[in-house]
Amino acid sequence: MSGFVEKPEPVQVPGLVHLHTGKVRDLYRDEDGRLVMVASDRMSAFDWVLPTEIPDKGRVLTQLSLWWFDRLTDIVPNHVLSTELPPGAPADWAGRTLICKNLDMVPVECVARGYLTGSGLAEYEQTRTVCGLALPEGLVDGSELPAPIFTPAAKAAVGEHDENVSYEEVARTAGAETAALLRRTTLDVYGRARDIARERGILLADTKFEFGFDADGTLVAADEVLTPDSSRFWPADQWEPGRAQPSFDKQFVRDWLKSPASGWDHKGELPPPALPQDVVDRTRAKYVEAYERLTGQSWT
Repeated sequence: MSGFVEKPEPVQVPGLVHLHTGKVRDLYRDEDGRLVMVASDRMSAFDWVLPTEIPDKGRVLTQLSLWWFDRLTDIVPNHVLSTELPPGAPADWAGRTLICKNLDMVPVECVARGYLTGSGLAEYEQTRTVCGLALPEGLVDGSELPAPIFTPAAKAAVGEHDENVSYEEVARTAGAETAALLRRTTLDVYGRARDIARERGILLADTKFEFGFDADGTLVAADEVLTPDSSRFWPADQWEPGRAQPSFDKQFVRDWLKSPASGWDHKGELPPPALPQDVVDRTRAKYVEAYERLTGQSWT
């Protein structure tokens, strides 16, 4: 069992229809049929949405996504139409709300990996492959891959694992032309972002994208891009293959939940406990540091 420890009640705003509450984002439709996406401060780990929020997290995710969208438009357009608050929306939505195109979403998590870690490492240790792609012998946790690879996953419901799938499976379900377009676009965007991040002293180990088609049949980037929630960012000056790498993400949360201090079995069925304040503060600091190092702008 997993999911929300306590699912929040959606905020009611005149003129908006609530569509969905996800791990992090709440989705609405406005009177013009556009999507209104609000990034919360919720934190998820081990397929649970935790009872403790991380202050400013939703704004960091939104503002960092906008920064990246601006640098990727020549590769792929994005779904953002406006960042203005809908009439009647609470002041707390400022900086965390996007009005977006309504897309026909492709039900595939498009993952690009430049380094071996996480679920890719676990598969490699068993089969010397990731999503069916053969990799050379001798790789370890944190190894840079000979070239970035496209390792798609089937998008899961809240509380369930995304499941790695082969490229052939994507081609069967989405069509060969769409699969090829997803792979090419994912790797092109990853390559651009990897180079930008590296200039700023950050290694982009892996990342995931979501895409959809607009009314004209154009592939469009949706949801969020290249944030600490959807990517593994490692400080380049501390990179050392053969061990877990320091990272700009929720690792403090994962480490504490797995530690004796939490008193929680992350493989069990009971919901996780609240986070202590020091874990909240350190996690927020990592999200803010990722934003500041990547954008070169101070977080306010």
